[in-house]
Amino acid sequence: MSAPTSHRRTGDTYRPGSTIEDWRPEDDEFWRPIGHKVAVRNLWVSIPALMLGFVVWQVWSVTAVRLNDVGFGLSTSQLFWLTAIPGLTGGTFRILYTFIGPIFGERKFTALSTIILIAPMLWLGFALQDTGTPYWELALIAAVCGIGGANFSSSMANIGFFFPKREKGSANGLNGGLGNLGVSVVQLVAPLVVTAAVLGAPAGGSQRDTVKNQDVWLQNGAFLWVPLLVIVALLSWFLMNDLKVAAAPFSQQKIIFKRKHNWLMTWLYVGTFGSFIGFAAGLPLLIKNNFAASGYQATTYAWVGPFIGALTRWAGGWLSDKIGGARVTMVSFVGMAVSLVVVINALPSGGDKGSFWAFYIGFLCAFAFSGVGNGSTFRQIPVIFRDQHLKQVEGKGPQAEQAALKQSEMEAGAVTGFSAAIAAYGFFFIPAMFASMAVTSALWLFIGFYATCLVVCWWFYARKGAEAPS
Repeated sequence: MSAPTSHRRTGDTYRPGSTIEDWRPEDDEFWRPIGHKVAVRNLWVSIPALMLGFVVWQVWSVTAVRLNDVGFGLSTSQLFWLTAIPGLTGGTFRILYTFIGPIFGERKFTALSTIILIAPMLWLGFALQDTGTPYWELALIAAVCGIGGANFSSSMANIGFFFPKREKGSANGLNGGLGNLGVSVVQLVAPLVVTAAVLGAPAGGSQRDTVKNQDVWLQNGAFLWVPLLVIVALLSWFLMNDLKVAAAPFSQQKIIFKRKHNWLMTWLYVGTFGSFIGFAAGLPLLIKNNFAASGYQATTYAWVGPFIGALTRWAGGWLSDKIGGARVTMVSFVGMAVSLVVVINALPSGGDKGSFWAFYIGFLCAFAFSGVGNGSTFRQIPVIFRDQHLKQVEGKGPQAEQAALKQSEMEAGAVTGFSAAIAAYGFFFIPAMFASMAVTSALWLFIGFYATCLVVCWWFYARKGAEAPS
């Protein structure tokens, strides 16, 4: 099959590292011989870049657990705040990243946003070697680490442009799901590498863990990621592509703030991803504070929940491609609510020591359903905006339809990034709520919020005759 005319005219514009001007994923004659291969290459470079962003974002969730063991002497509230602060900066920078990625080009921006994460990892590694490091400096490092979480908004908006409608759910599910595995990776790997001088003398000396009576190298949990960040930044620069169709100044993107479905889908995504990332940040300290006396170690169990949530994100996207995103989203909210009821009843209360395994299984189920909802909501967004724009130009000819499709892609990408930015504040608010109020009270508030999400999803997207079935 011959290449499209524009491809012959401009040469090999689809090679790694190039800017692509002609991109038509809905055209099978373009997609099969050219588009699919290019899209998949960009996806498989995007995933490790996003994963490392999550590693940097979540490194404090596992670091905070061991600070007092080596002599930092922080209060429980201070430790929860250190896990919460990256969520505040991550959410704020996600708003910025949503709009500047398309301005500069996602290939260049992915490389840049990855390489700058070296700075907080080095700063953290050096700070952890001195138990006299003041709390304000630890809090500042936590804030800078939050920038890693911002990469999600630009990454997800970018990948959505590469794939046709029928594959957006699976592609976004893979990118977001495997990217989210960074949470589990850091919570699993960091506790292992801090127990030995695996990075050698250049990483610094050991500290004494007075609880386990052993030498540890907490800085390894930060320094380990530096060479990987360099490698992935280079891969992003040389192997990814910029899509000209995805380029848009803020003056065009800001139209989403007038779109009702931007705000509605943001509400739903706060319920899914906000729960996932907030629970991931808070679970290690919840285990330590409630069940450590019974012999259960946070570092042994905490990583499993985010791992399950990351994998089920892909399942949620895939299932939504088959039966519709709104239905899957509703199931996810019901499942999270029921799971948290189990968690509440399993927590210690009064003289009752609670049930760790009921607590743990309840949280694993909550993570699983949050992952499903993460995938389904991100599948809903492009479908909603595509259908809404096509409906407006129905019967006006192919040129109007093509313009509507282009506009819908731009708006869906911006909404994807913006909703992810707002949902990221769950990373801040959930640990902050655990730090400032009873855990059970916080969990009941989450359940009440899920009820509002269920109503919104059913009324606007799932019921017969819904305004925007998706």
